[in-house]
Amino acid sequence: MTDPLHTELLQLAHEAARRAGELLRDGRPADLAVAATKSSPIDVVTEMDLAAEKLITALIAEHRPHDGLLGEEGAATEGTSGVRWIVDPLDGTVNYLYGLPTWAVSIAAQQDGETVVGVVAAPMRGETYHAVRGRGARASGAWVGERRLACRPSPPLDQALVSTGFNYVTAVKTHQADVAQRLIPLVRDIRRSGSAAIDLCDVAAGRLDGYYERGLHPWDLAAGDLIAREAGAVTGGRPGERPTGELAVAASPGVFEPLQRLLEDFGAWHD
Repeated sequence: MTDPLHTELLQLAHEAARRAGELLRDGRPADLAVAATKSSPIDVVTEMDLAAEKLITALIAEHRPHDGLLGEEGAATEGTSGVRWIVDPLDGTVNYLYGLPTWAVSIAAQQDGETVVGVVAAPMRGETYHAVRGRGARASGAWVGERRLACRPSPPLDQALVSTGFNYVTAVKTHQADVAQRLIPLVRDIRRSGSAAIDLCDVAAGRLDGYYERGLHPWDLAAGDLIAREAGAVTGGRPGERPTGELAVAASPGVFEPLQRLLEDFGAWHD
């Protein structure tokens, strides 16, 4: 049975992601510069991250003023409705800064602590992915109409294409490189897109067999994790845990467990 609230949240997330994506795509200045740094001098924020978050939060506040909100660039309100929005206005900022096309707007809505709606818009791909809990995952793009998403049939791990990402803190990045070096001979190959949200959607769309990363935040994960799960993928963190900042893993069912086990063995979650 369709939940009217979830439908309302999905429509608002779509509208916010569309508007923010258009602002980022069409409004990118030729002389785009770094506005601030976060965890390290190479972990950057641009003026466009800030503008996109302001647009999204203003639209949500206009339509649902009693909802809570958590945004990557500092937006944080508690809310009283039981709904909280998790917003990454520009996932893949460094790609965007350099003019690379792999970046996205990621918006999720949680109800009583559980993610119920997720939308990821990738304007340079011309694609938008979305999911509602219990209703599957879909995407729109170059094809006609909406496409229902389904992860790939699980290959043996040595034939799996796996993506990952690297932290901007040097010590963490160095350890992640060591883990990747140990994993590469055991899988088909490794990719690194620079956007966690897009990687999770690529698992959902069958473009990757698996994905893992350490150091993600709720705004990196919330929408893409739901989209991957609703497309039939398995997601988690360390064995028996949900995805966290320690470790996030998403993969087709037959790839998930052996990939997670190797990452645990390799200590992917610590220095």
